Amino acid sequence: MNNISVVTEFLLMGFGGTWKFQFLQAGIFIVIYLAALMGNGLIITITSLDPCLHTPMYFFLRNLSLFDLCLISAVIPKTIVNSLTHKRDISFLGCATQVFLVAFSAATELFLLTAMSIDRYAAICHPLHYEVIMNKGTCVQLACLSLFSGSMLSMIHTAGTFSLSYCELNEIQQFFCDIPQLLAISCSEHITAEIVLIFINAVLDLCCFVCIIISYTYIFSTVKKIPSTEGQSKAYSTCIPHLTVVVLFISTAFSAYLKPILGSVSITDLILSAFYVLLPPSLNPIIYGLRNKAMKAGLKKLMTTKLLTKENLLIYFEK
Repeated sequence: MNNISVVTEFLLMGFGGTWKFQFLQAGIFIVIYLAALMGNGLIITITSLDPCLHTPMYFFLRNLSLFDLCLISAVIPKTIVNSLTHKRDISFLGCATQVFLVAFSAATELFLLTAMSIDRYAAICHPLHYEVIMNKGTCVQLACLSLFSGSMLSMIHTAGTFSLSYCELNEIQQFFCDIPQLLAISCSEHITAEIVLIFINAVLDLCCFVCIIISYTYIFSTVKKIPSTEGQSKAYSTCIPHLTVVVLFISTAFSAYLKPILGSVSITDLILSAFYVLLPPSLNPIIYGLRNKAMKAGLKKLMTTKLLTKENLLIYFEK
């Protein structure tokens, strides 16, 4: 049973249902995907082109948007195609690629969110030393550490999952290739190692979460000391949405990964997986972009520059 080439493809069972439901599901996913592409694309463009937004906060936000796009693009296009064509198959290599990209994007996002909480802690609790603490070198090092840690974890999980044997069962009770559901259909007797890795990873994620909570505990205690009500509301409006995204992302990811291992698969697991794959890429642009005055100003500046360029071109050609 050591030959893993017995199964050459998997079937993504997803939400199932009639063709009308499949068509509706594809429509919802298309809308969410396009919104995520547009929102994250705007954030990447604005924070890259506007010199005023070349700060640590927007540096991490730009990287977060990149991995948001990677996370949602690893899953949704294939799901949409399968729904519209009434197919469920995905190749063995395609499944392995999807597992790697999802694990890589999700892990790197969590480390970036932790780095962003450290950045907010330095900005609010140590404003006079902020530029020294969060200098360019520190920001690049934190981003590289997030990228390296995410890639290492995803490679270990992908290698561990696909080194197992897959025999007759090839139906994955999920709309994308996810590790818990793959472990459930493996015919290998050595899945314990991968389950242990998942729990170790969960502990690591919990450590990141604790680090974020500690950072925000100090942040909120400092904010309470600000005499100005306007200053307090500005700090809260920046930090509370960030904390909300973190709690939503970690809680749904924990439930999606640990529940199928500890119990049977249900429609709840599909919904939880949809939450941590779809919501962060969709919500982050709204929370960090549309509500942010600096981002609005950057967007207005970008649009004004483009319009002026077009007007100048038209004047030139009319002459």
